[in-house]
Amino acid sequence: MGRPEIRHANLSGYYMSAVIKEAELDLRPMREDDLDFIMDIEKQAYEYPWTKTIFNDCLHVGYCCWVIEKGDALLAYGVMSVAVGESHLLNLCVHPDHQSTGLGKMLLAHLLDIAVERYANMTFLEVRPSNFAAIKMYLEHGFDEIGVRRNYYPAKMGREDALILARTVVRGDEFSE
Repeated sequence: MGRPEIRHANLSGYYMSAVIKEAELDLRPMREDDLDFIMDIEKQAYEYPWTKTIFNDCLHVGYCCWVIEKGDALLAYGVMSVAVGESHLLNLCVHPDHQSTGLGKMLLAHLLDIAVERYANMTFLEVRPSNFAAIKMYLEHGFDEIGVRRNYYPAKMGREDALILARTVVRGDEFSE
């Protein structure tokens, strides 16, 4: 985790005390120098992670690539493409040690806001049927199941299907809190 900022205060000239300020969350665009940290998270979070080349390609073609960091530690990241009135959430991942803390919801809301800003009318994503926590989060954010991609994901015993989820996004929707 990131180092807390330590600030020393001289109070009335009699003694020194340390005030520990908790590092705040920072939501910012992904950079190429984040990729080694992202790959560490990707390998911890997924049995079949994306490659560094995939992330690098996403950055270079101009996809919406964002991270959440606290201090100098990356906690979550997301990748979304937006074109011709549609957005496609390609990857949304929270470090396993920080899952179920609201970071995924925060990042999803931010990406949906970007979709609206870029005039997308619909957002799509794929999710493993076995990823119950992600499915719950997406359903809570207005996504509906619209189909299944058979044998989409690699799995220990062959392949796993993907649920296709979608939701409309319109100007005036406010996702971020």
